[in-house]
Amino acid sequence: MKYFILVAAFGLLAAQHEAGDDKRGYTDTPQLPGQKWKVHDADRPHPRKVTPGLPLLNEAPPSDALILFDGKDLSQWVNPRWKVENGYMEIVPRSGGLRTKEKFGDCQLHVEWMIPQGVEGAGQNRGNSGVELMTHYEIQVLESYENLTYADGQAASMYGVWPPLVNATRPQGEWNVYDIFFETPKFDGNKLAQPGYLTLVHNGVLVHNHQQIIGETIHRKVATYKPHPAEEPLSLQDHGQTVRYRNIWIRRLKPYDQ
Repeated sequence: MKYFILVAAFGLLAAQHEAGDDKRGYTDTPQLPGQKWKVHDADRPHPRKVTPGLPLLNEAPPSDALILFDGKDLSQWVNPRWKVENGYMEIVPRSGGLRTKEKFGDCQLHVEWMIPQGVEGAGQNRGNSGVELMTHYEIQVLESYENLTYADGQAASMYGVWPPLVNATRPQGEWNVYDIFFETPKFDGNKLAQPGYLTLVHNGVLVHNHQQIIGETIHRKVATYKPHPAEEPLSLQDHGQTVRYRNIWIRRLKPYDQ
């Protein structure tokens, strides 16, 4: 009996290994609609690496921006358990993510983030966090200068759906900049009337150009939409790893006639 249990256990482990992992990617995930790739596809090519230009960091925000973090305190956030020092906030692992007190819809968002020098780990366990628009739609934060993971899970990916056009990530100990332009999905009751769209500039390099969002971010499954209000909080993820953020500001985008 023990022999058969051991054989079955070995077979299960072998099958799991064959299906992949968060470093190599996966072969047992569902097909992404309108793409030739599966979710977290092991065969999906990784974006080519580019070296961004000289950083323009700690830029003063425009006059109509709401300052979400200026390096001093977390007064704009719910669950302010992260450490604040030296002009940045740092995740206290497993203390919980942050969520803004205010809610937002269409917006321009500026976020600077860093993976500190010496952070270790592999795959999704090396500087993992995320910028979650409306708490539903994630732009991945990860050490992707040297660290390997599936293409749609690296830094600046629309997690689980679209890798960035190129990998513009800076090395550990240097600040990365996301400039995000977000159009919210629109709902008619329980039905999707219009999908959301995302444009992302990473360290001055365009990596998503008005790319369609297919639904709420989810791991190893195809994203789908669930109806939600026109405005929701912005959130930053705590994945139990050390990541720093600074200089976060947001502008609400309104049509000309409003």
